[in-house]
Amino acid sequence: MTHILVSNSSGKDSTATLLLATELHPLENISSVFCDTGNEHPLVYEYLRYLEDAVRVPIKVLRQDFTDWWWHRHGYVRDKWPAKLRKPVPGKWVWSAPKNVTQFGHVPADPFNIYTSHRIGYWKWKPAQRELSDMEADDVVARTLAVFDKGPTGNPYLDLCIIKGRFPSRTRQFCTEFLKTKPATEYALELIEKHGSVESWQGVRADESRNRANLAEREDVGGGLVIVRPIHKWTAEMVFEQHRKHGIKPNLLYSMGMGRVGCMPCINAGKDEVLEISKRFPEHFDRIEEWERLVGEASKRRNATFFPAPGDNDTAMERGNVRQVIKWSQTSRGGKQVDFTRLDDSPACASSYGLCE
Repeated sequence: MTHILVSNSSGKDSTATLLLATELHPLENISSVFCDTGNEHPLVYEYLRYLEDAVRVPIKVLRQDFTDWWWHRHGYVRDKWPAKLRKPVPGKWVWSAPKNVTQFGHVPADPFNIYTSHRIGYWKWKPAQRELSDMEADDVVARTLAVFDKGPTGNPYLDLCIIKGRFPSRTRQFCTEFLKTKPATEYALELIEKHGSVESWQGVRADESRNRANLAEREDVGGGLVIVRPIHKWTAEMVFEQHRKHGIKPNLLYSMGMGRVGCMPCINAGKDEVLEISKRFPEHFDRIEEWERLVGEASKRRNATFFPAPGDNDTAMERGNVRQVIKWSQTSRGGKQVDFTRLDDSPACASSYGLCE
């Protein structure tokens, strides 16, 4: 019998998917998996324990270990960076359109200042880099090795970003790939060896984004693995109705103004969500500020920021640190004027899904 494996984030969609699985399949043929990024709110772990007890389906927690990658990167910085940093790197235009945009535009002419970031439509200019002097190169290598010499931090999200010398972005969202998709797929392959075949159920809905709308409801990967997206056509209201139907409470974070509960904060957090986190959970931004320092120390440019630059244009190329983003979240539209009404304490319940009624 095909085994049902439900990916779980503690969020509304994955919970509704798990509840649907219990309606259609015997409990003994269902399991669930949670990929712990290391950038989670404590309420996420509490909710997973609650859900496991309430639904009576085991939830396997996976947490990536990047120790091997860490020491490989250590050796690369030590052996390759000294020569690489002493050579100039030319700039280039990079096509950064969404996956559904397949037609390339004409490559723009090189910008007047090749050493700063630019964007023209979907074309993004990757800045050129000047060669460093011997003293400058030695300083960068020594500073970066000082971070790696201490060994992995043990936090998957932070270790991955230190290894890469940067944080994920909207166009290069490697956190999802390496912290969630890869470990979940590897675990599914382990279950195939035990059960023969596995359906990997994902709580993905079409109305969340254009990319998700283009995903198939059923996808045969091969080797005994099939990806199923059973709530692809559901609305958010249908998702919460599924909770009510089974007497399951949604994750408490939704009533605290969070639009999503995976990662705290997420690099894709919007202005209102950043504001709510800064008011309710300021310790999470204290942590991100320290992460910016550590990842910056491990980067060639001595700078790494968690969020894109503050502003209504989410494709802005210049980036600001987390404190600048918090200040921006306190402003009215346009990001110029502080809106003091936004600084008021948040109500006990601030759900955008009507969960306070």
